[in-house]
Amino acid sequence: MQFETIIGLEIHAQLLTESKMFCSCSAKFGAVPNTNVCPICTGQPGVLPKMNRKAIELAIKTALALDCKIEPRSVFARKNYFYPDLPKNYQISQYELPLATKGFLDIEMDGKTKKIGITRVHLEEDAGKLVHKGAARIMGSEESLVDLNRTGTPLMEIVSEPDIRSPEEAKEYVEELANLLKQLGVCDAKLEEGSLRCDANISLRPVGESKLGVKSEVKNLNSFRSILKALEHEVKRQTQVLNEGGKIVQETRYFDDLTDTTTSMRSKEFAHDYRYFPEPDLVPVEPDAKWINEIKKSIGELPAQKRKRYEKELGLPPHNANLISSSKEMADFFEETLKLYNDPIDISNQLIGDVSAYSNENKIPLSKTRLTPFLMAGTLGEIKKGSISRKMAKDIIIEQLKTGKAVDEITKESGMAQISDEGELIKIIKEVIAANPKIVEDYKKGKTTVAAFLVGQVMRASKGQANPALVNKLLKEELKK
Repeated sequence: MQFETIIGLEIHAQLLTESKMFCSCSAKFGAVPNTNVCPICTGQPGVLPKMNRKAIELAIKTALALDCKIEPRSVFARKNYFYPDLPKNYQISQYELPLATKGFLDIEMDGKTKKIGITRVHLEEDAGKLVHKGAARIMGSEESLVDLNRTGTPLMEIVSEPDIRSPEEAKEYVEELANLLKQLGVCDAKLEEGSLRCDANISLRPVGESKLGVKSEVKNLNSFRSILKALEHEVKRQTQVLNEGGKIVQETRYFDDLTDTTTSMRSKEFAHDYRYFPEPDLVPVEPDAKWINEIKKSIGELPAQKRKRYEKELGLPPHNANLISSSKEMADFFEETLKLYNDPIDISNQLIGDVSAYSNENKIPLSKTRLTPFLMAGTLGEIKKGSISRKMAKDIIIEQLKTGKAVDEITKESGMAQISDEGELIKIIKEVIAANPKIVEDYKKGKTTVAAFLVGQVMRASKGQANPALVNKLLKEELKK
């Protein structure tokens, strides 16, 4: 039997605030365990929470960017469950009355745009973190240590409609959403640090059927790769179960990124299991129109809008436009360079080529290198003037990434300046012609493609410093003699 895949994603994004959701403790990542804590976030008797206005602002900003309706009244609730990293034995979240509803996010798949619905955006506090000893997860570990630094960190949950139809679409959706959150400045979207986490709900149904099948929820998806691999495995597993006459049970499953498989953790809870009720210590959130409009004005150009502008107005190929617009850092660098050197394709090729390769290889973001838009514009300008070759430019830009030196300083120190002196080039060309009489004879008999070999020999003799365009011109003139 043929099945249709139905996927809905729950994205949890830690918001970039200085302090936690309901207290003034630092929300900074990486502190010594259990140092960013206080009586409020550790659930001591007699304390009262106080809402973080900045967290609400960032969540509204995200919801507006996703074209959601900002609800006039949202309410925090207590989600009751017991776990070692939840000191209060309940989590303050939003349930029946969330902050925002009914939005969408467009993704690009195979050159086509697909709209993925957003059910809701709501706020909550994060739980703590368990560090397991002797195993990668709690099952099989010798003991578990509790770090409450993360407890109470502002968390925004973005729940999609079940509109995703393949693991590839799911990966694209999370990547697009992560780029959006980073460009909005609301979350750094570092999956490896847990600041962006994804839970996937997946079910299958016979092709042509409208009723949803029984879903499994998959956790531990801490990279874009794991999202793809976990869902690919679930499609295969559920297909096999159904084709063998079995039934899918509603459960939570754990993804093992060493084996690319999922295993059952526990039966899936229902909402009533959490005994939600309104948080009695917090008032409802009722943002007024003035505040919402102020937040809306701060959004700026979104990645999808930027991508379309780069293609239509600047003529970038879709691949270049997508890669440049997906990173705010790279897009800002691109646009600053464009003010100094008016060749968008040349700039984008350099950014997604040598610059990105260096950043990825050395795990250094562009902002942490020594390269500036001014330096890049200068180097690309020298290529256009013929002072340096493309091959030289690669070495020069790598040196600029490391040292921040200007192109003329680097060429002077290394002797890399391009040879454009006609007299010097003709001398080298004549030597190459004299050393390759058979090739020259073939050229004069009409086999003009061999000229590329002679050009290569000239470049080799000049140690790559000859001006290629000038070499081609002078070589043809000499071969006519």
